[in-house]
Amino acid sequence: MRAVPVSACLLLVVMSVLEAQAAATTTAQALVWGPAPAAFPPGAKMAVVSGDPSKRAPFTVQLALPAGYKVAPHFHPTAELVEVKQGTVLMGMGDVYDLSKAQAMVVGVKTVVPAKLHHYASTKGATVIAITALGPFAITYVNPADDPQQAAAKH
Repeated sequence: MRAVPVSACLLLVVMSVLEAQAAATTTAQALVWGPAPAAFPPGAKMAVVSGDPSKRAPFTVQLALPAGYKVAPHFHPTAELVEVKQGTVLMGMGDVYDLSKAQAMVVGVKTVVPAKLHHYASTKGATVIAITALGPFAITYVNPADDPQQAAAKH
């Protein structure tokens, strides 16, 4: 039997509380959608549900992703709680984008992606996900050439 670290348990409790607060905020007001930050490949839209992803504090955002959207292998400095709100996310772990090894996450599925875990994703159909984490939000691509900001700087 594997022991679950206390920090992981604490993270799950904190994420659950934040998610409940975010759900209350979402139902009380309509989300304001805009382009996702430049760290995401073009085509994604983002709405802030609660908090401020640029600050050192808890936040929840929703991302609207088109069908066939692809995010190359990457990682984040903090753990994230990811919930599928619409569509299907195909998520895989590792340094190489290989959808044959990805797991399908459907509406209602939630998962905690640990800090610094290398992972990648694609969508099957138009998809909306909610991400709850501690900011500031950051994404580091395993292969720097996959970073959309690097590609934009070359043009």
